[in-house]
Amino acid sequence: MTAQIISGTEVAAQIRQELEQEIVELKDKYNITPGLATVLVGEDPASQVYVGQKQKTSLALGIYSERHDLPAETSEEDLLILIDKLNEAPRIHGILVQLPLPKHINETKILYAINPKKDVDGFHPVNLGRLMIGEPDYLPCTPHGIQQLLIRSGIEIEGAEVVIVGRSNIVGKPIANMLIQKTEGANATVTICHTRTIDIALHTRRADILIVAAGKPKAITADMVKEGVVVIDVGVHRIGIRKESGKSILCGDVDFDAVKEKAKAITPVPGGVGPMTITMLMLNTVRAAKLAAGLA
Repeated sequence: MTAQIISGTEVAAQIRQELEQEIVELKDKYNITPGLATVLVGEDPASQVYVGQKQKTSLALGIYSERHDLPAETSEEDLLILIDKLNEAPRIHGILVQLPLPKHINETKILYAINPKKDVDGFHPVNLGRLMIGEPDYLPCTPHGIQQLLIRSGIEIEGAEVVIVGRSNIVGKPIANMLIQKTEGANATVTICHTRTIDIALHTRRADILIVAAGKPKAITADMVKEGVVVIDVGVHRIGIRKESGKSILCGDVDFDAVKEKAKAITPVPGGVGPMTITMLMLNTVRAAKLAAGLA
């Protein structure tokens, strides 16, 4: 069996094309420019890269972008003051606070301070609650990216046995809630496995669609999946450096080379789920602008 490679790079490019057209229409027809503010506290190198990518993508699509880089010693009170200002700023439709935050700042308090209508990450409890009852304003970016990868790759979700490895608030729980909804691109039967599951392989071998966000390199091996499974690998791990180029060697939570021999379709790492997350953030920012204008 030759597995279909589900390219997040290609699907993300498709969605960005659609967004570009939508943004042009918003500007020309309604004089609306979607606006995104990113907030970075401290100098974590990975966070700086992520924020840079988000700002670059915003500008490429024609989204108004503000970047607020604050020193690591910024107080929680000062950060809350900034969020209040962004909540009130008419040009800003979406606010993204890059995590992790320094230890002296309560992440939950900061995320809860964002106006739910501007919470384009989809992490506010109001938005997570609306997701659970099937009436979301915004879908969390990585889970939404996963769903779009499946839909746009022609994978049948309705009626499928979906097994999710990982129960985080960022990936595992939201994607489970999304795929059990009574709507298109869902209607699946969902099982969640986690660190206290007694026999994970017992469940993963049953999966028609296996979504892995375990946080452990190559945690899913070929003997843990059935023939014809569709595998979405959310993990990204640096496992070495290439001598010739100095570039990082990356792998996911799935043993890609072994599992692809049994899979019907599989995402690579890199180039799978990763490119989708920023794209869905842009989609949420455009939706936020439309909601604010009463157009959504």
